[in-house]
Amino acid sequence: MSTVVTTTTPPPPPAPSASVGRSYRWLIVTFGFLAIVSSVRLISGAHEIDSVGTIQAALIATCPILLAALGGVWAERAGIVNIGLEGQMILGTWGAAYFTYFYGPWGGLLGAALMGALGGLLHAVATVTFGVDHIVSGVALNIIGAGAVAFLAEAYFRDLDGGGIKQLTGLETPPKVEIPWLGDAAAELAGKHWFVISDLAAVVAALTRNMSIMVYLVAALVLFTAWILWRTTFGLRLRSCGENPQAAETLGVNVYLFKYVAVVISGVFAGLGGYMLVLVASSGFVTGQTGGRGYIGLAAMIFGNWRPFGAAGAATMFGYTDAMQLRNADAVHALLLLVAVLLLVFTVMRLRQGDRKNAILFAAVGVGFLAWFLLSDEVPREFAGMTPYVATLLVLALGTQRLRMPAADGKPYRKGQAG
Repeated sequence: MSTVVTTTTPPPPPAPSASVGRSYRWLIVTFGFLAIVSSVRLISGAHEIDSVGTIQAALIATCPILLAALGGVWAERAGIVNIGLEGQMILGTWGAAYFTYFYGPWGGLLGAALMGALGGLLHAVATVTFGVDHIVSGVALNIIGAGAVAFLAEAYFRDLDGGGIKQLTGLETPPKVEIPWLGDAAAELAGKHWFVISDLAAVVAALTRNMSIMVYLVAALVLFTAWILWRTTFGLRLRSCGENPQAAETLGVNVYLFKYVAVVISGVFAGLGGYMLVLVASSGFVTGQTGGRGYIGLAAMIFGNWRPFGAAGAATMFGYTDAMQLRNADAVHALLLLVAVLLLVFTVMRLRQGDRKNAILFAAVGVGFLAWFLLSDEVPREFAGMTPYVATLLVLALGTQRLRMPAADGKPYRKGQAG
């Protein structure tokens, strides 16, 4: 009598989740970027390129752009193109100044959010309810926002202490984070100019020495946006409105409601960007203060592939180039080498992906920046002021070939189309 022995094959170990893989990828990218910056710093001798002061200035310059970019993510994931981010940010600057003057910085935070939400509501009424072209509505909102704030500033600020027809200064600012023992130790380590270690220490010192609490709040909003849109049922339904609103309607989703909510929240984020400009990035309110940062935020959102973390990375790049114009000439000159190295890295990545056409384009521009660095001793100060806008053009020209926008983004939708 024979006995049949059945062997049970143990199940294969579970594969790591996609989110864990993405986390490792982000860590590798972050460390690689830090290594490149550190190498450029040592080669050029421009230690100011990532000093504590430079990183603090870059983080503060990043936040308004990042908030606008997050606002764009909310709106466009629901299918509404929000060109009006600039106008909503302008409204937020007035709300921040007015409410801070009478109710303090936290009152100003609420006021900026409310003014931005008002701009978002106007855009939602035009695009969702009346079906106005999204671009036309956004451009109109930018014009209305600039005109309204100029009128409101003259009407309400001229008789206030520190006020005028175009400004309001002397405002109370939000509190700052200070961890002296950690910040001082990190700053001392950063001053040694060691490879990578000093660069990491400079980041720690920047975050723990007299840094506005709003920078931490903005980081929390990035995490909040990512969790809401990609980890909740609400976020799934909202994103379905931007991918296929007709299918979402057949499943019982109130598409109009989700679009309204998304665009109003988008306005809130843009308004908070105005708050950052008034009370953190500068010492008060001035008309025309946004300087096109709403548009740069829109570019950051596109380069970030309509995702919060991607937008954060792009906004950081724009904020860093914006902060560099305040640094010394050597640091701005070293920025040419940094851009050249990054473009050549992108060239290698494109070649590995078989994208020869774009690889050649990246290589040509990268070699141009490298030649500029090698053949010059300094960068004209006029160009230093243009760096954030030049970076925007480079990103939109070179970095948007493989991006995917929501399928129904900007497309008209009327209730009942699914039937």
